[in-house]
Amino acid sequence: MRLRSGVFASFCLLVQALGVALFLRGFFPVPVRSLPRREARADPPAEPAPPGTGMVSNWTKIPPPLFKKVVIVLIDALREDFVFGSKGKQFMPYTTQVVEKGTSYSFIAEAKPPTVTMPRIKALMTGSIPGFIDVVVNLNSPALLDDNLIWQAKTAGKRIIFYGDDTWVKLFPKHFVEYDGTTSFFVSDFTEVDDNVTRHLDRVLKREDWDLLILHYLGLDHIGHMTGPNSPLVGPKLREMDNILKKIHISLLSKEEASLPNLLVVCGDHGMSETGSHGGSSEGEVHTPLLFISSAFEKRSGPLAQPERVQQTDLASTLAIGLGLPISRNSVGNLILPVVGGKTMREQLRFVHLNGFQLSRLLQENTPAYEKDPGYEHFKIAEKSHGNWIKLYLEGNNSEILLNLGKKVLKLYLEALKTLSSSLSKQVAQYDMYSMMVGTVIIMEVLLLLLLSVPKALSKRAEFEVPLSPPLFSLLFYLMCLMLCAVHVIVCTSAESLCYFCSMSWLTAVGVMMLISALMCGILSAIAKSFENSRLPLKNPAISSSSWSEIDVLILAGTIGHILSLGASSFIEEEHQTWYFLINTLCLVLCQELCRNNFLLKECDPQHSTNVKQNFDSMGETSECKNIDIPAAINSKLGKAASSSEFIKGSDKWISLATPWIILICCRLLRSLNQTGVQWAHRPDFGHWLTSSEHKFELSFLAAVSLLLIFFLVQRRCSLVSKIAMALGLLGVYSYRAAIGNVTFPWQHGGKDISKGITEARFVYVFVLGIVFTGTKDLLKSQVISADSSMKSTGLWEVYSGLVLLAALLFRPHNLPVLVFCLLIQTMMTKYIWRPLKFDAAQITIMHYWFGQAFFYFQGNSNGIATVDVSAGFVGLDSYVEIPAIFLTAFATYAGPFLWAIHLLCYLSSEVSRNSAAVGHGCFCYALMRSIPVAIYVVLVTGLRYHLFIWSVFSPKLLYEGVHVFITAAVCLFFTAMDQNHSYRVQD
Repeated sequence: MRLRSGVFASFCLLVQALGVALFLRGFFPVPVRSLPRREARADPPAEPAPPGTGMVSNWTKIPPPLFKKVVIVLIDALREDFVFGSKGKQFMPYTTQVVEKGTSYSFIAEAKPPTVTMPRIKALMTGSIPGFIDVVVNLNSPALLDDNLIWQAKTAGKRIIFYGDDTWVKLFPKHFVEYDGTTSFFVSDFTEVDDNVTRHLDRVLKREDWDLLILHYLGLDHIGHMTGPNSPLVGPKLREMDNILKKIHISLLSKEEASLPNLLVVCGDHGMSETGSHGGSSEGEVHTPLLFISSAFEKRSGPLAQPERVQQTDLASTLAIGLGLPISRNSVGNLILPVVGGKTMREQLRFVHLNGFQLSRLLQENTPAYEKDPGYEHFKIAEKSHGNWIKLYLEGNNSEILLNLGKKVLKLYLEALKTLSSSLSKQVAQYDMYSMMVGTVIIMEVLLLLLLSVPKALSKRAEFEVPLSPPLFSLLFYLMCLMLCAVHVIVCTSAESLCYFCSMSWLTAVGVMMLISALMCGILSAIAKSFENSRLPLKNPAISSSSWSEIDVLILAGTIGHILSLGASSFIEEEHQTWYFLINTLCLVLCQELCRNNFLLKECDPQHSTNVKQNFDSMGETSECKNIDIPAAINSKLGKAASSSEFIKGSDKWISLATPWIILICCRLLRSLNQTGVQWAHRPDFGHWLTSSEHKFELSFLAAVSLLLIFFLVQRRCSLVSKIAMALGLLGVYSYRAAIGNVTFPWQHGGKDISKGITEARFVYVFVLGIVFTGTKDLLKSQVISADSSMKSTGLWEVYSGLVLLAALLFRPHNLPVLVFCLLIQTMMTKYIWRPLKFDAAQITIMHYWFGQAFFYFQGNSNGIATVDVSAGFVGLDSYVEIPAIFLTAFATYAGPFLWAIHLLCYLSSEVSRNSAAVGHGCFCYALMRSIPVAIYVVLVTGLRYHLFIWSVFSPKLLYEGVHVFITAAVCLFFTAMDQNHSYRVQD
């Protein structure tokens, strides 16, 4: 069966996407777990037995609760400096007073990445460290089946009321006697989402029919996503939270009884970065305040020193003790001792012993050699000393010796708890190695198949024969299937831990094994044909003497260098520097190429030109697998050997020579717009300056100029109707940003109310869909009715224009210059570099890929999850709708690579002088450039899975690579659809 190279590349990427999905499912592992929840309520351990005979402790039950009512106020994205810093003193005066002079204990809780809401709620309520894959399922939280504080409280008969983020309702269904959930993903809502919580407060605080009240406020997080932590909206929101905390605290104090005090807990699930997002591991994202406020604590007499740091997982253990509940079986947290510091020494020792026993049991169930663990050994030593203390206590010894021994035992317990928690945290997950290996095999087989297919795929015809049933390998295919199925049975029947691939149906598993076998047979067949071809004499020696240009050397060296850099965490954190360096170097090489063609080849010998042309004519006739984009390559060589009169004349010549330097200037300006990465992300950049409230006029002017330039650059190839739609759409973009308060109109005054801009955004969506529909109609006409290349080119450019308009709507105002420079660079390179120098389709494709990667980082993206602009997914939506939100967020994040890929298709389709196989060449090269780094990276990540930075650096990058593969597969399918009439044209 004959396949075009574009179809083959699309198929390979789809198969590789399957392998990536399987690898991701195995790599993001299942956290360590204890017994199922229904078995978690076992009898608590008794106090350690005193040495000797005749003495037995009578304390064998869970200690009684320390607090009557507990209120948990979780303020989403509450950074620690919002409470303990200058903002806290300015906007949260009551909370600051309670922290510094009231009856409270203050801590800085450290959250583990990923710092997104759902995994953090799990950590707070279970005390465990959730798996990194929770960042993916954060959009659709399933019910939490692990042992947790909420389930323990409900089982003990506690009455729980919840108001706030509906993630809690999804995680803990049927656990609350009363609840009112609000969606957490509609980030344009700053006020209603919190008012929906507060409106219940007065009524609930007057009631006595509850034991645990949980309030989750989302407004601060939404402000951070939309405007950042330095927004003028942050102060009023913190003041609102301060008033709510004051109301709750005063109400709890007024209703306290002499027997048991009440407790108010204030915390954040995560912080926010300097850009207002979260998900990564920067200090602003992982450090949140944790306040315990109760009349049971001693009143502070002096100013607050630097708060002690604790783990976010410690809250579950502490609240369990405070509510008189068993500690969750999967918790790796430690009891925060100051909270129970007012109790007797026997009670404190009982509390830490319960915590140590739970941690040691979890260690036993997850570590075969647990007895050799330092934490377990320390716990046994502390337990033995505790028994000696109980003996003295039961003997009635009340001397100083008993107190000092109690303090020593308490210290031993705390050291044991810390060591146990550290050991369990390091074993937080178990990798599904079998699923990872199957996924890796598929990914690597696809890469090898693509590499072996390069000569045929980039030939003049851009198609090759794919043997579906080669007689030589049919027996091998069946033998491999049987062998792989046997391995599958052995692994799945002997595996001690749960394997995702083993949990699939047998039909699915056999299908995957057949796919792996078919790919391997295809690889062996391609290798055999390569050996056969290598033995044949070359028909034209001119082919073998072809030399590599500087561009080819740079492309190879840059690709290899980038792949090697993926093995270092620092290079991944600062990957944008790699791409900036590569495109800068590319510009310098292009400048050299332009100078050579304009000056050094002016007086070329005409006879030499004739000889060169004859050589290339001969090559075009005799070779189908060596030359890439033959007409383009011939013209390129002849152009370099012909007189400059055929090259660039007049002023265009000097503009062409200046183009690489103009591109370099544009790239330098873009680097100053958004600081990204890790090392220098905290430094101020032009984007931060523009988004500050005192520079709104400058931002408005820049946004207006950028939108005008976008219209000027993109409208050239559009029809009149599309030009009008584009102009109105860009006006709607500015109106939307003005409606939500990012920019202002000249006649607009500061008193205008800020809205969600839903009407304005939907106005723009209408024009986006209209332009894309017009372009799609032209494409269908050119593909179905008549093979009109000009109509096809117009349709593609209009689809591209519609996507540019969508990007302008989703980009934040300060990022609009990124879109302007993207269009400007594309326009200049098309007119003054690619056409004059006549690069082949493969070279142009790789240049597009490099610039697409660079513009991914110019947008302000990084390899950390925190830089994903979630707010883009809710532009024009008045409620959370999952599929549109995911699509818009993904498009806004990958707009740079996506727009450069679509521009590549538009350019190759519009160049009538090129070989008709150019689109197929471009599709294949684009797929290959995406396949190489992802294949190498999954191998590197597998080897580095126990690296110190695996969760903070390598795992987010792996998610980005996986999503990029899926997007590239979709782009290649579009390439293939636009190249469907190639097989007819190539015969001409």
